[in-house]
Amino acid sequence: MKKVSRSEIVDHVTWADEVRPAVADEVMAAKRARRIGVGPHLTFLFENALTIRWQIQEMMRVERIVKESAIQHELDVYNGLLGDDGELGCVLMIEIEERSLRDRLLREWLRLPWEVYVELADGTRITPTFDEQQVGEGKLSSVQYLRFDTKGQVPVAIGCGLRGCEERTLLSDAAQDALAEDLASA
Repeated sequence: MKKVSRSEIVDHVTWADEVRPAVADEVMAAKRARRIGVGPHLTFLFENALTIRWQIQEMMRVERIVKESAIQHELDVYNGLLGDDGELGCVLMIEIEERSLRDRLLREWLRLPWEVYVELADGTRITPTFDEQQVGEGKLSSVQYLRFDTKGQVPVAIGCGLRGCEERTLLSDAAQDALAEDLASA
């Protein structure tokens, strides 16, 4: 997948005053096409170069990042979320408003990252790679960064096989088209 290069990044003032207003609608549309809900608590947001560039620029804006080494650090971290050729990178957000329920489920769902999958047209289920540090001692982080190696194939569904959280969502044509575009962008 295409990565964000340093030449695409502008200073935080130029971003806030000029670029951000011009690209906001495009980025939000890209995010909508790549946001997939699975059951009542899981939201997968597939990332691409456009959405990652937005994230990097927003971090620079909010944190007033100007040092070249800090900018490069943001590029390295966020580009790592995109995955390599043939992979799809996404953020899995576990969204549970009620605090006591959230705390309990994040303890019970420690195996969740191993149990989510994307499904190809032939029924093959692909589980993600992820940073196992996101699974702490006795509690899961409510935000997980996942990479699915689909070997360049576009998934048709996404789901979870964790006991008590079994759900599966078919991807819309718009979501499949967006992910196909991302996989072809190398």
